[in-house]
Amino acid sequence: MRKVILAILGILFIVGAIALGNYFIAKNQKPKPKFKKRVNTVFVKEVQNRTVPIVINANGTLVAKNKIDIFSEVQGVLNVSGKEFKPGVKYYKNETLLSVNSDEFKASLQSQKSNLFNLITSILPDIRLDYSSEFDKWEQYLKNFDLSKRVPELPAFSSDKEKYFISGRGILTAYYNVKNLEVRLSKHTIRAPFTGILTETLVTSGTLVRAGQRLGEFIETGAYELQVSVNAEFADLLKVGNQVTLNNMNKSKTYEGKVVRVNGKIDQVSQTINAFIEVRHPDLKEGMFLEAALVAKSEPNAIEISRKLLVENKAVFVVKNDSVLTLQEITPVYFGAESAVIKGLQDNDKLLSQTLPGAFDGMIVKINK
Repeated sequence: MRKVILAILGILFIVGAIALGNYFIAKNQKPKPKFKKRVNTVFVKEVQNRTVPIVINANGTLVAKNKIDIFSEVQGVLNVSGKEFKPGVKYYKNETLLSVNSDEFKASLQSQKSNLFNLITSILPDIRLDYSSEFDKWEQYLKNFDLSKRVPELPAFSSDKEKYFISGRGILTAYYNVKNLEVRLSKHTIRAPFTGILTETLVTSGTLVRAGQRLGEFIETGAYELQVSVNAEFADLLKVGNQVTLNNMNKSKTYEGKVVRVNGKIDQVSQTINAFIEVRHPDLKEGMFLEAALVAKSEPNAIEISRKLLVENKAVFVVKNDSVLTLQEITPVYFGAESAVIKGLQDNDKLLSQTLPGAFDGMIVKINK
């Protein structure tokens, strides 16, 4: 009887242990989480293909189109002029910039003129006897000879004999000596070749200057050129005459220019080509930094989008059937700093207009209305 009771108690103990174990197991089990299916909302824009101008951005500094370095070709003391020879002073075309004292040189020139006059006077009797038909023109030449004016051109020779006779008396040598001195005298006065301003001066009135000495810099105001470097791959797109929009550094002002020259040589190191843009405006100054937008060409049936929307630079996301995100291959035409010109999309295609993190082909989305 005792064995039966122990057996029953053993069985009850085992059953109780199993039941207790199942209870604890059931209590420790966590309920399975229930996930709500999430559909991302996206922003799209309808594609409208058009002719897109390809704009190349470049920058550079302005340089005056007409600029000269002022040098002295003669030696002497600078005279005091009506205007100060200082940076910022404006001069009009043909106005005297500088003049070098030429009193001594003028005296030498007058001496040579007098010598020429005396030589011609000395041969008049011989001309009257041997070349009577030519006497009047030489006599008239002497009457018109004024020592205070530029020497007049010698009369034309009527024959070789007359030319040999005049040359043999040293008149041609004396004449060209005078002409040479007159040219040298003109170099004592430096005149403005165009209306502009001084940007640099290295001398002042009363300074002794030497031949070949640099005196300053003079530029024409209002007309400037901008040299920009463009990637060599666009060399065939740059055309002389293309219109260019120019902006200052903070983009507060806009100017219009045009391409006037394109260098025919590509820089081997940077693989760029230089284009020169002419721009005219009274507000511009030499040395200003400007950014240029060059219209290289126009691409038909294309659109311009942000580069952030490109996938590996060869595809974009479009929404099909208003709910399925689809990866669409495209043909890139031009890559700018922040945008790209692409082809390959159809009109009215719904192009993703903002990037979607984790986007993939076939993703279910909802279009933001």
